Amino acid sequence: MKLLVYLLFGALILSSCATRRSSSTVLKNPSSTQTNTSNRNSPGTTNTSVRKPTSTSGLSYIDQFKGIAIAEMEKYGIPASIKLAQALLESGNGNSTLAREANNHFGIKCGGTWTGPSMTKSDDNPNDCFRVYSNPEQSFKDHSQFLLRKRYEKLFSLNKNDYKGWAYGLKEAGYATNPRYPELLIDLIERYELYKYDLPESKSEKIAREVKVETTIEKKEEKGEVVQAEQIKSPVRMVIHEVKTGNTLYSISKQYNVSVDQIKQLNNLSSENLSLGQLLVISK
Repeated sequence: MKLLVYLLFGALILSSCATRRSSSTVLKNPSSTQTNTSNRNSPGTTNTSVRKPTSTSGLSYIDQFKGIAIAEMEKYGIPASIKLAQALLESGNGNSTLAREANNHFGIKCGGTWTGPSMTKSDDNPNDCFRVYSNPEQSFKDHSQFLLRKRYEKLFSLNKNDYKGWAYGLKEAGYATNPRYPELLIDLIERYELYKYDLPESKSEKIAREVKVETTIEKKEEKGEVVQAEQIKSPVRMVIHEVKTGNTLYSISKQYNVSVDQIKQLNNLSSENLSLGQLLVISK
């Protein structure tokens, strides 16, 4: 009889322990832990748990020009996300004077080989000459040609969906003067999920594209078509503005000739309220 009681008591203890172990395993939810930590540093991946605000004008701009950005990416390997983010920055979502009046979305100047129409505008000098295009798509194509030079050649060896590598590489090659330029591009890319337009390529496709780019750059060098980058494209400038008494987003936008919407996007502002001494990034 005593033996039977001991056996029943032992079985109850084992059953209780097993139940507690099962409950603990379910509460840990290991699958959610893996989701938060996988591919943290991989190119083309981002944490989408917190969505940043976007603008209607930015979304419309992307929808209008994503096709040409993808087409240029397929030709040369410049990530579509990078081209779109640069265009958003430099044209103020297409609202800059150059974009509206000259279809020039990247601020490319006339340069020594330009024979097309032009317009003058104050930039580095009071009457700098800028290229005028028949349509914005020509500007996107010409931007690719601007990057096809020795100065940026090593960027084309990156994968065409490595937008982070391109963002930092552009800064290192002297495309922008502001040290935050890579972070600003990456922020726009992840804010608008532009990385979804960056299509991967096979190893053989990558090799063939690199050969094509290298050959194109060499031919341009041989023909003398490549002039100094500084002559046709000033490094992208972004100044830091400290908010002073009486400043509003509207007054600041007029001071720097940019849009209110552009300032809000660059600084992740959800309203037009400003604080005295607040620092704002301004794209010019």
